[in-house]
Amino acid sequence: MYKLYCRVYQGAFRIASNFMPWRKPELLEGKNSLNKVPRLLSDKGIDRVLIVTDKGITSLGLINGLLRGLEDADIEYVLYDQTVPNPTIDNIEEALELYKKANCKGMIAFGGGSPMDCAKGVGARLARPEKSIPQMKGELKIRRKIPLLIAVPTTAGTGSEATVVAVVSNSQTHEKYAINDMSLIPHYAVLDPLLTVQLPPHITSTTGIDALTHAIEAYIGKSNTSETIAYSQEAVKLIFDNIYEAYDNGTNIDARIHMQKAAYLAGMAFTRAYVGYVHAIAHTLGGFYGVPHGLANAIILPYVLTYYGKSVHKPLAELADIAGIGETADSVEQKAAMFIESIKDLNQKMNIPAKVTGIIDSDIPLMVERAFKEATPLYPVPQILSRKDLLALYKMIKD
Repeated sequence: MYKLYCRVYQGAFRIASNFMPWRKPELLEGKNSLNKVPRLLSDKGIDRVLIVTDKGITSLGLINGLLRGLEDADIEYVLYDQTVPNPTIDNIEEALELYKKANCKGMIAFGGGSPMDCAKGVGARLARPEKSIPQMKGELKIRRKIPLLIAVPTTAGTGSEATVVAVVSNSQTHEKYAINDMSLIPHYAVLDPLLTVQLPPHITSTTGIDALTHAIEAYIGKSNTSETIAYSQEAVKLIFDNIYEAYDNGTNIDARIHMQKAAYLAGMAFTRAYVGYVHAIAHTLGGFYGVPHGLANAIILPYVLTYYGKSVHKPLAELADIAGIGETADSVEQKAAMFIESIKDLNQKMNIPAKVTGIIDSDIPLMVERAFKEATPLYPVPQILSRKDLLALYKMIKD
């Protein structure tokens, strides 16, 4: 009966989504496209911005060119670089205070998914100052415009530059959850491949598999549209063709361009078609132990796909064909199995571990409960799992 309720809920949400104010960020693409940002701000009459980033970005000097461009264009900025992986409510509130003190008129999120999530959280608080971050947890709690948000991804993974989602961690309760609202979609996304050239190989690999997870979970779910299907298919093809080259030869600009585009397309896919149990489990690992989201997804993905069994054989076989895995004569089941094996092979070649270290047995019941509540009834997964199923998965991924 509960599974029927979940499917009815998901079906209603799918119908309602056709009437929601979806929009796409405007893209600035190609080498040195970051240089266009100061002029864009000037054209919009924005002379003071908050830049949300992290210490890793500032220490590498990736942001220096943007700062010089803003100064040359007489645009004042305040820099918040305290964002941590799995950004916290404290991060959002600190950045919000800077925005208000400087009388900013817009924001630039510069970095991976964490700075983008933090900036989106600031936008949510500005749009709904009467609500706290926990009060905006879940679906459609904002429903008001946020200030101009320009997303500048420096990884090719999260796709946050295209999504409705801000993922937030509560450092007191170890809870990690999503705020979902169309107003959080960035207004502009800057896909400049030169920003990803300095990425360490382990970040290239885990964020790349993160993007693959987005594309796969969107594709195998039950809330696809013709657009999200196309986005997922193209993203999967681009990732299988380019991820190892980007990992092994980080200065290959073409590979970097293709991986950035794949991450963006995968973000476009899952923001409409949703994700599944890989993300629900990964969020608990981030909340409890600070496991980077891309790494968690990369480890968990093959286990969940295998656990789904027959319910995903057909869509995985289709993705295998798109990625050039297997032979025409292979059965659907064989292609699906080979597709999962190819993910394991990629992980192994890129030195991604097969298990998660550090999981404490006494934490698992609460993580099971939180993953279950995140996924149901919202996520239109191919197969609805029970708490017992999730417990089995946690035991599989635990080192």
